[in-house]
Amino acid sequence: MPKIAIATTSRADYSSLLPVLRLLFADAAFDVRLFVSGTHLLPDFGMTIQAIEADGFPIAEKIEMPFSQDTPENPGFSAGQAVQHFSAAFVRHQPDVVLLVGDRLEMLAVGYAALIARVPVAHISGGDVTEGALDDAVRHALTKLSHLHFVSMDDHARRVLQMGEENWRVHVTGDPALDTLGTLQYLSQAELATFFDLPLTPPISVVTFHPTTLSPIPVEVQISAVLSALKTLPGTLLIGKPNIDSGHNIITHALETFVQQRANTRLFTSLGQQRYYSVLAIADVMIGNSSSGIWEAPSFALPVVNIGERQQGRFRAGNVLDVPEYDVVAIQSAITRALSPEFRASLHGISNPYGDGHAAERIVRVLKTLDYPRLLLKKFADAAR
Repeated sequence: MPKIAIATTSRADYSSLLPVLRLLFADAAFDVRLFVSGTHLLPDFGMTIQAIEADGFPIAEKIEMPFSQDTPENPGFSAGQAVQHFSAAFVRHQPDVVLLVGDRLEMLAVGYAALIARVPVAHISGGDVTEGALDDAVRHALTKLSHLHFVSMDDHARRVLQMGEENWRVHVTGDPALDTLGTLQYLSQAELATFFDLPLTPPISVVTFHPTTLSPIPVEVQISAVLSALKTLPGTLLIGKPNIDSGHNIITHALETFVQQRANTRLFTSLGQQRYYSVLAIADVMIGNSSSGIWEAPSFALPVVNIGERQQGRFRAGNVLDVPEYDVVAIQSAITRALSPEFRASLHGISNPYGDGHAAERIVRVLKTLDYPRLLLKKFADAAR
C-alpha cells in the first residue's frame, strides 16, 4: 500500500488538493498522511486549518512556519524553519511520495525537505509561467526537485520536458482545482447577501490584489492606483485580503481604510471554496492580479481585469483584459469594457484551458499504477539534436 504524504500551506494550494484528497482518502489502496502548515495556522489569514478539519480529513501533523513580521527577510527565515520541521516529519513517516502544488516559496521548503529525506516528490501545476513574481523561479525549481509531474496543459508539459525531465514522468491532467466546480452546491445571491450583510447591488466586483514581488514599483503606489480606480465604481465591492508575500501589511492597511470610506463594500480574509466560487458565479467582474482570474474565472465566463505584471507570461483565456501599468484611467477603462454587455456576451461558450473537471481522477490513476522505487533516481533527458 503506497504511503502518500500531502503538504498544504495555504488556501490557494488546498483548492487544488481538495478533489485529490477526497479520492485518496476514500480509496483503501492508499495510506494518506496530510501535513498542514503555513498560513493555514495563522488567525490573520483566516485560520483555514478549520476548513480542512471541517472537510473531515485527518491531519498527520501541523507544522508551523514562523511568519512573525512582514519584512523582506522573514520569508527566508520561515522557509529555513520549515525545511527543518518537514525534513523531520518525512523521516518519521517515511512516505513513498510527497504530493504538493504549485509555486509558493513555502512549497520550495517542502520540496527541499523531501530531497533531504530522500522522498520522491509529485508536483502539481509545473510548467506554468508567472514572470512578474518570485513564484516563477520557485515553480521551476520545484520541477527539478520533483520526480513526477501533473501539469495543466500540453504547453506546460513541453516546458517540463524542456527542463530535462523524462517523458514517462510527465502527465497532462488539468488542474484539479477545477474539478470542484462541476459538483459544488452553489449558494444563491440571497444567501450570499445575508452572509456579507449587503444587498449585493450590481455590478458586483470581486477584488483581490497581491504584492507583486518582482516589480520595481513600490507596493504603496500599486495599491493606491488600484483603489483610486475603484473609488467611483458603482455597485458592490467584495475585496479579498492579500496573501503573505512581502508587502501584504501595506495592502491590507490600505484596504481596511478604503472599506471604511466606501459604502456597499466588504473586506474578507477567506470565504472557503463554496462561498468563493458562489461569489464568482454571480459576479460581474473580477479585478486585481489573482491567479484565480486566470485559472478559475474562465469556467464562469467571468470578465477579469488583470492589473500589473504578477501574472505576466501565463496563458489566458479570452475573459482576461490586461492593464500592464498602474494607471488609474487605464484601469477604469478596462473595467468599463469588462462590464459592457458586449464583452460579457463575447464570452458565451468560453472553455477553460486549465482543465475539464477530471484532473484528480487522472492523478489518482497514475498514483495507483506507479513503480514507486523507480521514482527517486532521475536521469536528465537531453533534447534531440
